[in-house]
Amino acid sequence: MSAYRFSLSISKDEYLAHYSGAIHSVIVTANDGRRIQFPAIKLRPFVTHTGIVGEFVLEVDDARGASTLKRL
Repeated sequence: MSAYRFSLSISKDEYLAHYSGAIHSVIVTANDGRRIQFPAIKLRPFVTHTGIVGEFVLEVDDARGASTLKRL
C-alpha cells in the first residue's frame, strides 16, 4: 500500500465545477514532490460552505488500485 500526503485549498466555486461535469479528476503534488491524480468525487465528503481546505492522505492499494482519502 502506498500513501500520499498533501495539502488542499479549493474554493467552493472551484469545486462546484465538478458537479457541472467540467472536472472529473484532481491532480495534486504530494509533500514528497510526486504528482498524483484521483477522482474528484473522493473530495465530496470534505466540502464545506467555504470549499475544501486541509491536510489529506490518499492511501492506494497497489494490488487492487483502490484508494481511500482521509483528512488529517
